[in-house]
Amino acid sequence: MIDNLKKILNEDQDPKAIEKITAKLENLLMSNEEIGYIAVQKKPAVTILPDSIVVTNKRIILCKPKNFGLSMEFVDYDWDDIESSFVKEGILGADFTFNTKSDLTLTIDYLPKNQARKLYTFAKEQLDLLKNPKTASSITTEVKPDEKVVYTEVIEEVATEEVTNFAEIMPATFEDSQLDTTASTERKLSELSQDELFEKLQNYKKLLDNGLILQGEYDNLKKEVLSYM
Repeated sequence: MIDNLKKILNEDQDPKAIEKITAKLENLLMSNEEIGYIAVQKKPAVTILPDSIVVTNKRIILCKPKNFGLSMEFVDYDWDDIESSFVKEGILGADFTFNTKSDLTLTIDYLPKNQARKLYTFAKEQLDLLKNPKTASSITTEVKPDEKVVYTEVIEEVATEEVTNFAEIMPATFEDSQLDTTASTERKLSELSQDELFEKLQNYKKLLDNGLILQGEYDNLKKEVLSYM
């Protein structure tokens, strides 16, 4: 653990914040559980009590200070319950988002970009280990300093807005596209880039927010797109 924390502290981390978090986590870690990475919020203004996110080889732990820093709330999610993860970079930092299999979406914002990328890399490796258990022995969970990360980059926030042109965002399984076969739809999704798949998820969310599709339909569409990400 000490070696991992030394690497983290070389990435503009606040030593006091890391020391405080690890001290509180010391008695919460399970047997054979190791901290892989810690990312701490850094908002534009002075952040007195930043939220942080800890990833271990067993789970994701959200750490939120309470009672003016006198206590801390921990909420954890096992890797088995994680469906996917995303990184969205902006001008003032990056957001790390992960989705659970129970359709929960959780985000830690204002993370330093370098920390968000390392966080994403570690999460991606853990999810790959679950999908390919046979190769677990040959894959390391250590985040390499010079490792390049492929992630979704979005400069501006995309807020929910009123739909005025339904034809532009209707999914392939509606109206005219009903004539397409399932195989054709899958082929089209497989040809899309990560950015295009992410945009497709946002479009489906707009349809749901505007009452054009039901929650069940949205869940099926979301699951289909996530299978290609």
